Amino acid sequence: MTVRRDFKEPARCRPDLVIGRDELFTTARDQLTRGGSVLLHGPAGIGKSTVLRALAADYGEAARTVLRCSATESESHLPFLALADLFGLVLDEISDKLPVAQRTALESALTGRGESTLQRDGLALRLAVLSALRALAAAGPVLLVADDLQWLDSASAELLGFAARRLGDTPVQLLCAVRTEEQEYDRHLRASPPDTLAVRLNPLSRAQVSALLDHRGYTDLPRSTMREIHRTSGGNPLFALELGRALGESPTPPRPGEPLPVPTSLRALVLSRLDMLSDEARRTLLVASAGARPTLALLHAAGRENAEAETAQAAALGLLATEPEGPAVRFAHPLISAALYAEAPAQERRAAHAALSTAASDPIERARNLALATTGTDPEVAARLAEAAALARDRGAPSVAASLGLLAARHTPPDGAPAPDDRRLQAAEDAITAGEVDLARDIAREVLTRATVPAERIRAWEVVIEAAGQSLGEVDAVFPQALADAGDDPRLLALVHYRLAWRKLIVEGDFAEAREEAAHTADLAARGDDRRTELMALSFQASTETLMGHPNAPTTIKRALREPQDPYVACHHNGVGAARFRWLLMSDQLPEARSTITALLREVRRRGMVESEVHFQRFLAETELRSGHCGRALDLARESLRLARDSGIGLGASAMLASLAEASGGDVDRALALAREAAGKAEEDGDQMYVSRALAALGHARLVAGDAAGAVGSLRRVRELEQGLGITDPARGRWQGDLAEALVRVGEPGEAQDVIDVTREHALRLGRESVLAVLDRAEALVRAARGDHEAALSRLTSVQDRLAKLGYGLEEARAAFALAMLRTGRPGPTSYDEASRLFRRCRALPWLRQVDAAIAAAAPEAVAVPPQTAPPSDALEGLASMERQVAALVMEGATNREIAARLFISVKTVEATLTRVYRKLGIRSRVDIVRLAAGRHAK
Repeated sequence: MTVRRDFKEPARCRPDLVIGRDELFTTARDQLTRGGSVLLHGPAGIGKSTVLRALAADYGEAARTVLRCSATESESHLPFLALADLFGLVLDEISDKLPVAQRTALESALTGRGESTLQRDGLALRLAVLSALRALAAAGPVLLVADDLQWLDSASAELLGFAARRLGDTPVQLLCAVRTEEQEYDRHLRASPPDTLAVRLNPLSRAQVSALLDHRGYTDLPRSTMREIHRTSGGNPLFALELGRALGESPTPPRPGEPLPVPTSLRALVLSRLDMLSDEARRTLLVASAGARPTLALLHAAGRENAEAETAQAAALGLLATEPEGPAVRFAHPLISAALYAEAPAQERRAAHAALSTAASDPIERARNLALATTGTDPEVAARLAEAAALARDRGAPSVAASLGLLAARHTPPDGAPAPDDRRLQAAEDAITAGEVDLARDIAREVLTRATVPAERIRAWEVVIEAAGQSLGEVDAVFPQALADAGDDPRLLALVHYRLAWRKLIVEGDFAEAREEAAHTADLAARGDDRRTELMALSFQASTETLMGHPNAPTTIKRALREPQDPYVACHHNGVGAARFRWLLMSDQLPEARSTITALLREVRRRGMVESEVHFQRFLAETELRSGHCGRALDLARESLRLARDSGIGLGASAMLASLAEASGGDVDRALALAREAAGKAEEDGDQMYVSRALAALGHARLVAGDAAGAVGSLRRVRELEQGLGITDPARGRWQGDLAEALVRVGEPGEAQDVIDVTREHALRLGRESVLAVLDRAEALVRAARGDHEAALSRLTSVQDRLAKLGYGLEEARAAFALAMLRTGRPGPTSYDEASRLFRRCRALPWLRQVDAAIAAAAPEAVAVPPQTAPPSDALEGLASMERQVAALVMEGATNREIAARLFISVKTVEATLTRVYRKLGIRSRVDIVRLAAGRHAK
């Protein structure tokens, strides 16, 4: 089939809808743009056809002619079928351009009117295909798009391979896709043009599978279910979509501990080889599919005496991939295990679990299998499951604990002790710890439909509120109900008021009210003898006071550190350890902050506390960033963001920190995108606390990108927001120095000095030495903009030394950079070597690029105004301060770039200032300024 320039693909094939393949798509698109060919390869269902169509739609318009074919297994025995698809509609266009023998052979092959065969007309046919492609290319570029090369009929494959290897510089490109396993694409690559790029499509990540299902409308699936879809599908998009569809259409979700239901379409796809197994081998595989970590020893213990021979038979059929160096029995794809289990009758499944309940050595695995082998309620089974859940919790596997807890609740009699709902709520709390907030919320809501005991209802309300995360405004209706359920019980009231304190901070953005609510919570908890809630409240109060710059912060931290302590609170991301870390970080104690957060991160990983891990990974990244370890900070920030996207927890905060890390050590465009994402997420959540942090990150990224005016716009809004929030400690966001610098660059040194003065007052009160040093750096730029260069140079030299002693490597490098820029065009050393050295030490790539740009800007331009003696003051009468400085530098012969570097403003600001100077002085150009000054001097 031939398609001309108006070739269009359905909207579903647009490259922006090829989820999770951005980098791969760009690589393939660049290869095509360079004139090369592309071979996409990967297993069935991995998305080759989708990417192929998207690339064809995106690049196809660059070709005059697009030839297409798509083979199928059922038609692969028909000779020349693919050739007919490719050339059938262009035969009339090219036939008269072929030699007679070639034309006759090609027409016979395409139309079937003759008896052309490769054996009889082999050379003529081969040359005919090559000549046909050359004839089409003579009129313009040709793109040949072929899907499912593995089903191409052998005759067509031979002819196309012959032509492809001989096209040379002919403008014919191939865009093909082939189903392969591992590295089996070599045969197809040898039949492609020499410049063909082989691109393998790998499985999608969990976040990408989630995005794919969201795009297809499966938006109500819990994250725990999404995790199972990703695991069962192995990241294969076709398998994931089919599993998502089956779950979306199923009236009842799978029970805890059970594999996902596998639709018939996938069962047929992956189980076609099962019929070749013996019945006994199939039962052995069923036992393996029911086990968490099957081994040959486990299969033997479960009664499968011939496990070696039966697994070997399955491996020969491609169902198993036995580990050559270990005892593990691994399915070739997780979907095979799930489909095999789904296909088995319920009685056989229970028998497999019953065998494993005694064969497994791990108590957690034994309890899980016992539950799945048992029907109805059973107090003994429920108790064993509860014990297994506690063991999983202690091992740092809260997700497993939640699953076992739900199984325990299912097997607990209605009048059991603990009650079924007690075990459900424990499972919900474990799910919260594991980051499975959707599951936790659903459990709590279900319990609330029947719970009547106040303590039980408050416990469920806590889960609902916690599951809301930063979107506390969405659960506003919960608080009055929870207060009513708490009555006058101080212990229950403390739990509710602790959540209200967070609401004051996040939704209302009122730090003072949040602090008061936290203090009230601590008092209530003490009266109710609830030490855990008291410590959480004191930790919250201490963190709030620290961010506010409140003088009581150190005292409150000491109160929160008093014994007795609670291990959970000590390592929680809102606990006392985190409060102490914030204090250390804001007090410039970077080594202590790093050791504190590293220990906390290690502990929450051991406990499986996903939300705390997201935040502590971000905290460690922030510590490394302040220390000037930009590469390390970038790696940590990206990992925190990946974990946040995967779990759906702390996404805005992680995007904000990742933006700062990208602006310092990565890609500025990515920094801008992440800052906008963080701001949008905070706005969406109604999170007043993080709106300002996200905008501060956006302002910083804009400053690094050279958009001083944009930085001023963002950071002015941050200043307004934080004034409204009651935040006075400049060490919280450290945006004030950036705002002052940006203001200088846009020609507003007066406002910059105001920012510096106000901030300095708070920094002096709180002893924030690094903030004071950064403010002094900004003030040096103000002085330079006002013409006091000597004072600016002296201050910058001092600032660089102070920041080095404090351990702020990146800020030290920025001071060295400012010093080098200020010396440009003046007598004495002007080398940027020191700034380059310091930025390289920090791995601060965006800043190194700025140094390179400054060096280029300092180079003499082809035409420059000759140096002049300093003009008399009356030559510049009537000009504003900035206008006088710009005009004076013009008279010295400085270019616009040199002026921008000397005055720390943008080139656009220089141009705008000169326009005003021309208008005020009644002149038209730079030369007129010099002439005007020279004329007046002669007088």
